[in-house]
Amino acid sequence: MSDDNQSGGSWTLLTGHGHVLVEIARNPEARIRDISPAVDLTERTVQAIVADLEAAGYLTRTRVGRRTRYTVNPDRPFRHRAQDGLRVGPLLDQLTAMADADTPGPEATGTGRAADPRAARATRRRPGPGAVCGPAAGRAARIPR
Repeated sequence: MSDDNQSGGSWTLLTGHGHVLVEIARNPEARIRDISPAVDLTERTVQAIVADLEAAGYLTRTRVGRRTRYTVNPDRPFRHRAQDGLRVGPLLDQLTAMADADTPGPEATGTGRAADPRAARATRRRPGPGAVCGPAAGRAARIPR
């Protein structure tokens, strides 16, 4: 999400709320599970942010069968007084257009599928129950039996 080496820190220009809103604007049918790795936040955090955005009127949720479809309200104003009178729609349009332009089309990969790094992150398998991960994994492998 952020490049600590170039920026000199670990902060990002957009808040988590901004990242989630941009991702939903890009893909209104995305699941919380899909949004989470794209914005580098936990599913629980994304769920809370979606609830905040819905309560503030920035988006609405509609159930379509077993899925949820989000609709962004581009006419909502920014919440900070420094952007008084400005709407979020034009910024979302710019950010989603830029992000879509950065994603190569199917012809770039030669596989017939778009090369979207978020899709790869979203499909990574997590370790199952009982899996030993992290520094303890190396120690567990060396324990004599």
